[in-house]
Amino acid sequence: MKICAEPAEAAERLEELIALAQRGDEVSICREGVPIAVLTAEPEDFQRRSGGPWALMAEGRPADDRQTSNHDDYYDENGLPK
Repeated sequence: MKICAEPAEAAERLEELIALAQRGDEVSICREGVPIAVLTAEPEDFQRRSGGPWALMAEGRPADDRQTSNHDDYYDENGLPK
């Protein structure tokens, strides 16, 4: 089945649209009836793959222990670029 949802509707129904994509339905995000994005499911073997960055991401950990989203080394104590 083909499904076309406006962005606001897609945001409200995201869980449902994901389930539809997983079962093989074609889910598009549309603006005024024109597709702008497609929601697709990954193959099952990809979903089951363990190790690597996907396992770390599932645990909420960065791939590199020293990696952070903090950029303090670029700014001085006043928040200005160094």
